[in-house]
Amino acid sequence: MAEITSAKATARTVRVSPRKTRLATDLIRGKRVADAIAILKFTPTKGAAEVLKVMNSAIANAENNFGLEKANLVVSETFVNEGPTMKRFRPRAKGSASPINKRTSHITVVVAEKE
Repeated sequence: MAEITSAKATARTVRVSPRKTRLATDLIRGKRVADAIAILKFTPTKGAAEVLKVMNSAIANAENNFGLEKANLVVSETFVNEGPTMKRFRPRAKGSASPINKRTSHITVVVAEKE
């Protein structure tokens, strides 16, 4: 039986735009877990805070479910997909309306033991 060396966590329908969240995931891809946590803590965006929550969940999954050590983990894969968009309308001049798209994200973080 093959030994499991990675763990994954996903947050679905997070109320942050995927474009803004991808900025945070691009910063941590391929880094050691301790470095990634430090980077996300000091990145002043809402997307970074949400990615940090998902990454902490992935680390907990690795430790509790698969017995991996936190010191040996790296962020092997991170990606953000677009979730459902809530469509709203804003009143404008002369009785017209303009659309507002409230976008959501599906955030996925995979941590693995470094080789």
